[in-house]
Amino acid sequence: MTTLALDDPAPLFYLAAITAPLLMPFVAAPLAFALAVRAYTRTWGRAWYAPDPAPCVLTVLLASAVAFGAYGYGVGRGFYLLDPDQMCAAMGVDGDSIVTDMALPVSARCVTDNGVATELVPFWVNPLILMSLALCPVAATAGVVAWRRRGEGVRGPDAASAGGGGADRPDS
Repeated sequence: MTTLALDDPAPLFYLAAITAPLLMPFVAAPLAFALAVRAYTRTWGRAWYAPDPAPCVLTVLLASAVAFGAYGYGVGRGFYLLDPDQMCAAMGVDGDSIVTDMALPVSARCVTDNGVATELVPFWVNPLILMSLALCPVAATAGVVAWRRRGEGVRGPDAASAGGGGADRPDS
C-alpha cells in the first residue's frame, strides 16, 4: 500500500487541478456576484476617479479562479485512469496512445500508429487561461494605484462634488 507523501507537492497539485473545475463555480459565482453588486451600486456620471481597491482584489481572485478552473479542465481531459486506447475511445476518437502537456498551452492528444493526432482539450481552454492570467497583474496594478490614490485624498464619487481632489474634506 502506498501513502501520499506530504513532502512531494506533485500529487497534491494534480488532485487540486482535477477538482478545480468542480470547485471553481463555488468560488467564482460569489466573487462575480460581489463584483456585480459593487458595479450596480456605483455612482455613474461623475468625474473619473481611481477605483476602490476592493473590486480590484475581487477581480484578481475571480480571474485566478477562472484560470485555475480552466487549467484543471484542460489537464483533466488528458488525465486517465483507463488504458490510453480506452480513454481515447471514451472521448470518441481513434488513438492508441495519449500524449499530454500539462504546461501552457495545455494539450492532450490521442495519437494513432500512423501518427495522426486528435486534440482532446477544447480550443477555448488555453485562451481563457491566458486572458485570465493577463487580467491578474492588470487588476492588481489598478488596486495598488487605487490604494495609493486613496491615501493621497482622492476619494471617488464624492471627490467631484467636494470641489476637486477631495483634499478639502475634513475626513480625508
